Amino acid sequence: MTAPRQDPLRDPRFFTDPYPTYDRLREGCPVRRIPTGSGGHHAYLITGHGEAREAFTDPRLSKDTARFFADRPSNRDLHPAISRNMLASDPPGHTRHRRVATPLFRPGRVRELRPYITRVVDDLVAGWRPGAEVDLVADLAVPLPVTVVCELLGVPEADRDALAGWSHDLFDATDTDRVDAASHRIGDYLTALVDAALANPGDGPLHSLLRDCDAGGLDRDESVSLAALLLVAGHETTSHFIGNAVLALLRHPEAFDRLRRDPDLIPGALDELLRFDSPVSVATFRHSTEDLRVGGVDIPAGFPVLIAPGAANRDPAVFPDPHRLDLDRDAGGHLSFGHGIHRCPGAPLARAEAEIALRSLVTRFPDTRLAVPEESLTWRRTRLTRGLTALPLTL
Repeated sequence: MTAPRQDPLRDPRFFTDPYPTYDRLREGCPVRRIPTGSGGHHAYLITGHGEAREAFTDPRLSKDTARFFADRPSNRDLHPAISRNMLASDPPGHTRHRRVATPLFRPGRVRELRPYITRVVDDLVAGWRPGAEVDLVADLAVPLPVTVVCELLGVPEADRDALAGWSHDLFDATDTDRVDAASHRIGDYLTALVDAALANPGDGPLHSLLRDCDAGGLDRDESVSLAALLLVAGHETTSHFIGNAVLALLRHPEAFDRLRRDPDLIPGALDELLRFDSPVSVATFRHSTEDLRVGGVDIPAGFPVLIAPGAANRDPAVFPDPHRLDLDRDAGGHLSFGHGIHRCPGAPLARAEAEIALRSLVTRFPDTRLAVPEESLTWRRTRLTRGLTALPLTL
């Protein structure tokens, strides 16, 4: 297995369309060593579906970021609430956090939220008119999940736009100083919000969450980190899910028309839309704690390991003709929400928000089309998530 000379995930063409790169890497070897950054460091990238599932469940691949960087010099300055959350931990700490987070998104709880989500969507599109131009990202895909998760956390309406902006900055792969600064703005804000709720007991949504945290054995700092994770993970990927899904449907007008004619097909189409253009391109950081073998490739201890759901979801060994959007496909095995103990607990909420948003679009605005040439669309410059910076539409 020959490692590429440069990091293939930093090529500008990768951000526009990662799938040719993923295909090339997977065909050569679904587990391969790649350079990362410019300091001579390497990581292992996993692009095959079977290999990704295996890696997601291997306990020798740790998510404890602090452990990996403990003896390594770094000039990064992330807020602890961002750097030490549930996504960056292993059992038993991860287990305690997940025990609190999972019930928040059980199907029954999400069903209770559906009327509220529907009202939010209705309010966001209330001023839309056929023939008008809107930016689906700024006008619906971002504010919908931001509003819902902020409601769950009891964030005042006046602060929600600022939090959304800081979360956006947190995924800016081109400016680490901006990322670090955003992490402190989020962490400091949520610390103050949690402290205020602890000092003034009540029956608001944040008070309810904090009672759950206390019952689950989470202390104050851990409660802040869980709130930060819910805020960031709870809306960033869902925004991209909605934007990517709408673009995929516009690129495949027969699929858009099919959902327009029968909106009840939308829930069943979500898995294929997630598979086709995953909002999570590369999963969050893992590292090998001991020597292991994945997909016939030896991975030494002490290396970062990158699992790419975006690549695994287009593995032709599992999804024939993977670059075709097929709403009849059984795509339930996609890895867009991860797999194993770190599978996204918020998946039911993300699905509900996307379903309600798509239903509103296809039923109210059946003539929706791109307002700009497709080649002029731009994508976020981060390998972790895949999402558009804007999606101009003519309704």
